[in-house]
Amino acid sequence: MKKILLATTVATLLIGCATNANQPTANTKALMAKLDPTKAPVFNFDLTKWKINVPLEDDKPERAGKVMEISAQDLSNKEKPYSHPEWFYTDKETGAMVFATPNKAMTTPNSKNARSELRAMLATSYKDPKNNFAIAANPDAASYGSIGGQLTATLSVDWISTSGNSEKNGAFSSVIGQIHAKKNEPLKIAYRKLPDHEHGSLYWRYEINATGDNYSKRKDIYHNVFGQYDLRTGSEDPADGIKLGEVFSYDVNVDGNIMNLTFIKNIGEADEVVKTFAIDLSKPHYQGEEYDEGYANSWMYFKAGNYNQCNVGSSECTNNGIEAGDYAKVSFYQLDLKQ
Repeated sequence: MKKILLATTVATLLIGCATNANQPTANTKALMAKLDPTKAPVFNFDLTKWKINVPLEDDKPERAGKVMEISAQDLSNKEKPYSHPEWFYTDKETGAMVFATPNKAMTTPNSKNARSELRAMLATSYKDPKNNFAIAANPDAASYGSIGGQLTATLSVDWISTSGNSEKNGAFSSVIGQIHAKKNEPLKIAYRKLPDHEHGSLYWRYEINATGDNYSKRKDIYHNVFGQYDLRTGSEDPADGIKLGEVFSYDVNVDGNIMNLTFIKNIGEADEVVKTFAIDLSKPHYQGEEYDEGYANSWMYFKAGNYNQCNVGSSECTNNGIEAGDYAKVSFYQLDLKQ
């Protein structure tokens, strides 16, 4: 009964959120027309190269005490389609693939933040180099699953935690797309909205790839896309940002050594806004950072979903449940992986 009530509460809150958002554009309606709201995500999206973690303890004996993981084989099984009524499901009105995450839950090792998030799997084993990709400059590039790749998503952020300390950049935010390397992340795409603001901010972070004796020197370099990442309580509303429920897109195309990023809001409309970025992942000393070694010698993989950055520790968020607004929710209308 508890799960049914919680799922009902989620749906009620999200209907309210959708009511306050902009009406669907022609682009969004076209994407929705391709989605069946009565079916599990696997019937609407190609999930053959993805596994997922959801924010609860795994029920498989061999993974006791670990976060729930659904393999690519199980996630893409249409005979036994996977979904979870609270954390990973199809929106019954739009057909979107929904990722919801509380402020605190079972999570992966070395992370304080809960997630409902996909991880690209180009092979069946984590230990197989073919499971990941590399850039062209990698001296062992041929041994990996691909050289580069492309991740394209159209989505909306429908809810962000309303608790937290605005002095902490992780509060009121979620990571909605990533490139993860062996230890560090050349890309994290994040959305952040303060409770007193109408608009949220979309931005991306590059983590300098400091390894070996310099590992402690790694840090994030922020890039604003729409809005501003470091707003605080009392800051002016970022009118150039993105509202909850508003549909936008990102495209990550790693071609050779170059990571090309494209972000679009008001997709297909007269007031469409496009922002692009490009960075050579093979080169060290990014923006003069002396400890950045670049990513030429690393392997990487894509991630997408809802990696809630609001935790009860460093972000000073509470975890009083969905009814209190202590969660994040993201809906994907398109998700394409090419590798």
